[in-house]
Amino acid sequence: PLGAWVNDLMARFEMFDQWIAGGSPAVYWISGFYFTQAFLTGTRQNFARKYTIPIDMVKFDFKVLSRAEGDAIENKAEDGAYINGLFMVGAGWDDSDQTVRESNPKELDIVMPVIQIVPMESKNFKSRHSYMCPVYKTSKRQGMLSTTGHSTNFVVMCIVNCKPEDS
Repeated sequence: PLGAWVNDLMARFEMFDQWIAGGSPAVYWISGFYFTQAFLTGTRQNFARKYTIPIDMVKFDFKVLSRAEGDAIENKAEDGAYINGLFMVGAGWDDSDQTVRESNPKELDIVMPVIQIVPMESKNFKSRHSYMCPVYKTSKRQGMLSTTGHSTNFVVMCIVNCKPEDS
């Protein structure tokens, strides 16, 4: 609908106006970017340059913060970035232990808390019991198949924690 599109456009203008006036934000509204992959690449490049490592040796991990932690953020992340504006569809989120859970009845999608994108050298990545949650630009996951083998609507796989009993 046009009304929702206009509201979204106005929110984007406001985000960029605040960025211009006050500098880069502590938490980025990732849904406000047109080309989200460029933001992620820039985050990866900043980390690689800071620690003088090849960019292809940098991997992302993700830390979903509690809602209280997200509300308390005042400064930018030391490495990586804090993001908001993501939704989880078909599942729920347990804020007390930061894990994926069954969705509540009649609740199709939920607003995710602030997520920290944590870049690290690939060799330092520690595997954990998690779900590789695909992130898409829109709720319609369809798109053209690109040369990478992903939908043009696909952004990144976000690693989120699962309960140990979940498989």
